[in-house]
Amino acid sequence: MKGSGVRLYMGLVHYPVYNKRFQTIASAITTLDLHDLARIGRTYDVRTFFAITPLEDQQVLARRVLAHWVQGPGGRYNPDRKEALGRVRVVSSLQDARDAIQKAECQHPILVGTDACRRDGGSMAYEEGRTLIRRDGPVLLLFGTAWGLHREVLDLIDHVLDPISGPTAYNHLPVRAAAAIVLDRLVGR
Repeated sequence: MKGSGVRLYMGLVHYPVYNKRFQTIASAITTLDLHDLARIGRTYDVRTFFAITPLEDQQVLARRVLAHWVQGPGGRYNPDRKEALGRVRVVSSLQDARDAIQKAECQHPILVGTDACRRDGGSMAYEEGRTLIRRDGPVLLLFGTAWGLHREVLDLIDHVLDPISGPTAYNHLPVRAAAAIVLDRLVGR
């Protein structure tokens, strides 16, 4: 099966992010995020999904899960899951992800982030994001865990997408749902 041709990468940032008290934290990797974001990424032809955490114990956990599904019995049991999880890389920092893309593409990636709270008018519409990905890639699409990307990360980003808005004021989607919506808007048919 032929890929989409877009040079799209995805990162899930676990540090630095905010907790509900707006304090800087490192959040834990969840195996659900690894499985579901890998499958979502594969569905939308994301080249690599980076799980970004400086915490060594979290890296060990993620790599153990990945080994089971990519090299171990999980991959033999479920080849589709193996294919999706085979695109996951665990890295210590956003810079490590950027460097990996630079090495693969011979070009620095454009950083596009998500922020559920951004309402200042400085965000990028999804149609503009679609054009950017198709015309200018490579793009590293970043999602935050916990209560979102830290200002330190947002300050590094080239573009922040419009927030996802439902019909109510409640706005706390799980990252897996947000990623599916965002990817469908950016590269879906």
